[in-house]
Amino acid sequence: NILLMGEEILKVEKLTVEFYGQKVVKDVNFSLKKGEVLAVVGPNGAGKSVLFRALLGLIPYSGTIRWQKKIKIGYVPQKLAIEKNFPLTVGEFLTLNKRSSKEELRGILKLVGLAGSGDWENAFLHKKIGQLSMGQFQRVLIAHSLIGKPDVLLFDEPTAGVDVSGEETIYQLFKKMQKSDKLTVILISHDLNVVHDFTDNVLCLNGEQICFGRPHEVLDHKTIHKLYGEDISEHAHHHEM
Repeated sequence: NILLMGEEILKVEKLTVEFYGQKVVKDVNFSLKKGEVLAVVGPNGAGKSVLFRALLGLIPYSGTIRWQKKIKIGYVPQKLAIEKNFPLTVGEFLTLNKRSSKEELRGILKLVGLAGSGDWENAFLHKKIGQLSMGQFQRVLIAHSLIGKPDVLLFDEPTAGVDVSGEETIYQLFKKMQKSDKLTVILISHDLNVVHDFTDNVLCLNGEQICFGRPHEVLDHKTIHKLYGEDISEHAHHHEM
């Protein structure tokens, strides 16, 4: 099952998710092609993470979610709270429920900016997860999602809790990964400049779908006001790509 660039990888029609009789996500429609980057934007509580859970098949929904057959999906969660004394090492965490050769692991560590000399690499793989900095742990989560060469990556706010300089690096890394492996990416983002600089399409969500299309075509003042109730574009900071 070889996917061609530009081939449709996902089709979502009339997707609705209800909790206790209340519609949290209502009537969402969009499609995604191989190699595209899609951003999902909206205020807190808009249903962005709920949409991800539906796409991953973790919660019941009505409507249609049609992934291309035999698709492999990687997922990077927004936050994982890890105790300082968490017993797993980086190496154990990375291969949790996943098989990986040393070569693949080394390549992935290099891709996410965690490779050094052989000695450093071995020492890092034996380090306890709880001893990592926030930025290192974020990269380990990304590395874990890349094992097994997924076709699609779902990122739930990959820079939540990372400082701005770390954030810059995560997005640069992200762009490099997407180019090198022709990955298809769905990204929840809070930063409209990242969306403009970096994505092919944007899905605006606030319980229901507000917009879908090219960022420069659909993210106008009217849409942003509908989404957030104010023009927040002035508060976003610019990312060098």
